[in-house]
Amino acid sequence: MPFSSKNRSGTLNGILFVGIFSAAATYISDISAIKVLGLSPLVIGIVMGIFYANTLHNKFPSAWESGITFSAKKILRFAIVFYGFRITFQEIGAVGVEGFLVSLIMLSTTFILGTWLGHNIFGMDKDTSMLNASGASVCGAAAVLATEPVLKSEEYKAAIAVSMVVLFGTISMFLYPVLYTMFIENASGFFHMGAREFGIYAGGTIHEVAQVVAVPFSVPSAPQEMADNAIIVKMTRVIMIAPMLIILGIYLSYSVKKQGGEAGGTVKLVIPWFAVYFIGVAGFNSLHFIPENIVAIINEIDTFLLTMAMTALGMGTRFAKFKGLGLAPIYTSGLMFLWLVIGGFVVTKAVCAAF
Repeated sequence: MPFSSKNRSGTLNGILFVGIFSAAATYISDISAIKVLGLSPLVIGIVMGIFYANTLHNKFPSAWESGITFSAKKILRFAIVFYGFRITFQEIGAVGVEGFLVSLIMLSTTFILGTWLGHNIFGMDKDTSMLNASGASVCGAAAVLATEPVLKSEEYKAAIAVSMVVLFGTISMFLYPVLYTMFIENASGFFHMGAREFGIYAGGTIHEVAQVVAVPFSVPSAPQEMADNAIIVKMTRVIMIAPMLIILGIYLSYSVKKQGGEAGGTVKLVIPWFAVYFIGVAGFNSLHFIPENIVAIINEIDTFLLTMAMTALGMGTRFAKFKGLGLAPIYTSGLMFLWLVIGGFVVTKAVCAAF
């Protein structure tokens, strides 16, 4: 037990150690040159954690590992629950049926495609394939973090998925403004998108929330409507992580082989209660009982807790565990990226035309 009399001191020191790294990641993310890149403290935290894991971890007490694990597992769940304070049901309703359908279609198809490609075509294990797919289909690093405890996978598998989110999400952040200004805005017919449509397209297909926010502000003279729609559609995808995890938990209970058990056998039902609580918090936030300035403080604290979880995840990542994977994650993520960019464009046009 992490807080038994024997382990308490090491656990607390480990949590404090993760907290110090996370504070540094938060400070770095506020540097103007880093802000331009749209890198969140979560991403910086995992990079710092991975650097520690592969260079300095042998120079620190092994007793601290319990605190690092606690941060990666327990603090993570707590932070995901309070992520609900970033969303209201009113925001989801404001974007209309189009935004909801684009979010639903792109999330479900990307998750299924990424899981199938990774496992059946490129030979990755099921957990890595699902984590990789969740990052691309839902909300980037936060989705990987939320999915990891449901799968109960090893930390390095989540780190692989996060690295793919960073790579292809960063490409998206630079690609989308160029696509809009050079092609989409001035195109005619099917290939033209207005500011509202492009906002829905960006929010429904780009990986990270921070990257979605960065895109409209990178488009010269983009109207506020573009940014509003992009962010709301993205947050619609974020809230969909809760039902996705519940469905995934039920799937794992009845369909996945566990420790030699047969698929379809009777196993314990896996319900990610933190996902249920996440919906409850989002619903409570929709009632606006708490003043906005207090909610903003809660969100700042929650971002730091997520950064701690991400940093701890990186601290459990050793490059030696990546052996044998080769380029499979890049191939899988690359094909998902093409589906998001090209398929997402077609889906957005079709849905907006229908409504």
